[in-house]
Amino acid sequence: MSLYFIAEAGVNHNGEKELAYKLIDAAGAAGADAVKFQTFKADALASFDAPKAKYQSDNTDASESQLEMLKRLELPYDWHVELRDYCQQHDIDFLSTPFDSGSLDFLVNKLGLETIKVPSGELTNGPFLLEIAQSGCQIILSTGMSTLDEVTEALGVLAFGLSKPKSNPSRDAFKQALISEEGKAALLKNVTVLHCTSAYPAPLYDANILAIQTLRETFGLKTGFSDHTNGMTASLAAAALGADVIEKHFTLDRELPGPDHKASLNPIELKSLIDNIRLIETSLGDGVKAPRPSEIETINVARKSLIALSSINAGDILSSENMGAKRPGDGISPMEYWDKLETPVPHGLQAEEKL
Repeated sequence: MSLYFIAEAGVNHNGEKELAYKLIDAAGAAGADAVKFQTFKADALASFDAPKAKYQSDNTDASESQLEMLKRLELPYDWHVELRDYCQQHDIDFLSTPFDSGSLDFLVNKLGLETIKVPSGELTNGPFLLEIAQSGCQIILSTGMSTLDEVTEALGVLAFGLSKPKSNPSRDAFKQALISEEGKAALLKNVTVLHCTSAYPAPLYDANILAIQTLRETFGLKTGFSDHTNGMTASLAAAALGADVIEKHFTLDRELPGPDHKASLNPIELKSLIDNIRLIETSLGDGVKAPRPSEIETINVARKSLIALSSINAGDILSSENMGAKRPGDGISPMEYWDKLETPVPHGLQAEEKL
């Protein structure tokens, strides 16, 4: 199964429908499997006095509140239908991240999405995670800002919701669901876990790509990377580690106003990243350590065979003075050198003749 690449448009549409269409076109042209937006009602997401993150203040009007900014960046529900249909017509998956219960209900029950991406900020929102699990969708869970214990607890909530036990929800019930055979099977079937560093942009030295392996080895689930670093290095490293999913923010122009444009790839960079990821996938192979078809013909050329270093008469004893190894490797392997030492030669050999 090839790596699933999500081109994260997020809020880079800037509240403009035509820009959203252009982002879909750019994602498709770059070879992405999916383009993802964000679905929320600002009033359900943030309180009136919620502060902006520093990167948001740096890249938008500093006097504007987070709530005011979010209101500008809402993607209206009716646009979703048009954008989803446009994606279907252009053979690219439409995804969106819900940030509130109403938006989740809309995406699942009105828009008909079968995959829900959970943002890192909702990892500890147990009631919302339970709603997502009970929706019956495939789940992609981002884990930015989290400890392994927090990821474990979040997966317990999802296991509970997906396996539908008869017990009432509680932290103890979530723990039991996580270790139950039904819960494990439900997670394996439905959940992908993404490592993420939730800084915008995230410093490359904080990317911690090896955490992808930690998540895979700990939970045995499909894993991937939600990349907030500048450039392509971290995503390429994740692909080389065998990530199942990579998500990367992109924009049409990093100079556009808005909180996320500066930490996004432009369309040319996005295509280059995806092209290189596909090349990395090709190079990963099946992991079996055995000669590859392209190197078979090199074996005899590069390896050596046991030979006579000088003329040897029949019955003479092989020794370090009269036996050695030279190319080609189509004779007896030099690994048999010690077995041949101190044994008689059954027939005469000329110098440099293979044993």
